[in-house]
Amino acid sequence: MTIAGAIVARFVGGLFAVLMAAGVAMAGEQTYVVGVEDLDYSPVYAVENGVYVGAGRDILDAFAADQGFRFIYRPLPVRRLFAELIRNGIDFKFPDNPHWQVAAKAGTTIAYSRPMIAYIDGTLVPKAAAGRGIERVAQLGTVRGFTPFAWAQRLAAGRPQLREGARLDNLLASLEGGRLDAIYANVAVALSKLERQGRGGAVVFDPALPHDIGAYMLSTPRHPEIIARFDAWMIANAERVRQIKASWQAERRN
Repeated sequence: MTIAGAIVARFVGGLFAVLMAAGVAMAGEQTYVVGVEDLDYSPVYAVENGVYVGAGRDILDAFAADQGFRFIYRPLPVRRLFAELIRNGIDFKFPDNPHWQVAAKAGTTIAYSRPMIAYIDGTLVPKAAAGRGIERVAQLGTVRGFTPFAWAQRLAAGRPQLREGARLDNLLASLEGGRLDAIYANVAVALSKLERQGRGGAVVFDPALPHDIGAYMLSTPRHPEIIARFDAWMIANAERVRQIKASWQAERRN
């Protein structure tokens, strides 16, 4: 390359860098990384073609836009996600709850938001088996990395046996095929998934079997001040948040 060519190249490169920096500034330079579960848990959250979507993201994006910063979402396996939170490898984690992975979080100060999305983690069975009681459940399935708290005592006693799977789709197929007696999962997620696949009604939530009612929250060991701002924003924008959740049917129970 000639000296003149090198000068031109350096000028163009410098101009490109300036324009890129300006573009970043226009978009809002402040960004935070939110670690999320690399699972299809729609309508609450999912990764579709590499893009994080769902009611959870819509709420977080609305908050960030109002605050003048941006969230970047990093999908990770459930167990690695907890590890990244504890070692400060991410700024925030969604979803989270103070009752999850308590032992793993010991010694780490974590700030949690007020409840974002209410959930029922419940026992789902084939429609024909609903109401037939707890003793018929010998094989219970759940997504790998999740803990079926409501079944803790029975699992500790050895019945039912817990079968973990990487995907909720596969667990639902095993349930319908008779290879599992029940699965433990987010009720809204499981029922929505079945409907999208044209199998609505084949599997139902049995409220007589163990279930847990809780809420998904945003957590952080690094930015408690932003959690406080998020809480205030959710109170001030309660109707907006409600509409987002309703549009996704993120809190459905049947």
